[in-house]
Amino acid sequence: MGRKIIVAGIDTDAGKTVASAILCEALQADYWKPVQAGDLKNTDSHKVEQLISNEKTVIHPEAYRLSQPMSPHAAAAIDGIEIDEKSLTVPATENHLIIELAGGLMVPLRKDLLNIDWIKQINFPVVLVAHYYLGSINHTLLSWELLQNRGVNVLGVIFNGDKNPSTFDVINERTQSKCLLEIEREKELNAATIRTYANRVEL
Repeated sequence: MGRKIIVAGIDTDAGKTVASAILCEALQADYWKPVQAGDLKNTDSHKVEQLISNEKTVIHPEAYRLSQPMSPHAAAAIDGIEIDEKSLTVPATENHLIIELAGGLMVPLRKDLLNIDWIKQINFPVVLVAHYYLGSINHTLLSWELLQNRGVNVLGVIFNGDKNPSTFDVINERTQSKCLLEIEREKELNAATIRTYANRVEL
């Protein structure tokens, strides 16, 4: 059986989809986004499919495709449904599998089910994606501490954006985490860029 890895971000725009594409390319892994909220004509699944170039990756269909770009619990309510974890069945595959969360760790899938609760249910290790902005130290350390307190295995951190050595050092020192990769701000993201980063990632 292949490895199953969850990609979680410190916030909604941390860069989870790009990180997921890089991990898929590095491992020639399958990809699954359990919940897609909004942008249904250009989903994260579509983006990953366009960014990878290996022939082994399978893009598995989302369990929920919600019409509004909102927190999953709110988007589901607008669509007249409720997200049920019984429908969040991990795709059956012998290959490695990258699972990209919808939003951050404390985002509700429904009022009584947060992303972190579902992570504990399926019990796969997490790669945490952080990006550099004012407040990212706080958000990264809070996310890290939550994962630690819930007993989740964290494989390491992927940093995204213009490098900030001070932020990088504080996060590494406080978490003692492994830096899996630093993704710089790129003028263009394409399959060649993703392959370059895939060759650098340390899993």
